[in-house]
Amino acid sequence: AQLVESGGGWVQPGGSLRLSCAVSGIPFSIYVMAWYRQTPGNERELVARINTAERTNYADPVKGRFTISRDNAKNSVYLQMNSLKSEDTAIYYCNADLESDVLPSFWGQGTQVTVSS
Repeated sequence: AQLVESGGGWVQPGGSLRLSCAVSGIPFSIYVMAWYRQTPGNERELVARINTAERTNYADPVKGRFTISRDNAKNSVYLQMNSLKSEDTAIYYCNADLESDVLPSFWGQGTQVTVSS
């Protein structure tokens, strides 16, 4: 499996970014997709998740500001991030998971998002 994130970068507080994750090597449509983020010295934390029925879940800090979506025809998942805050600064990772105890989960290499004035 290969997950390739793009769309990260620098943005001022209040700005927007759209992250993309292109997936190959796995049957994308059957995977639960998610975005996580990590800052130095901290655990990787769930940001948003979308299942195969396109039901979504969000971490409390991003509710109302971030939107996760998927396009099964393009084997891609997206994270639209609006009203960005400095505390959103992190490396953002794409994850593909079957929610199984025995089957592997797959990760991208991460993309840096920096929110700063």
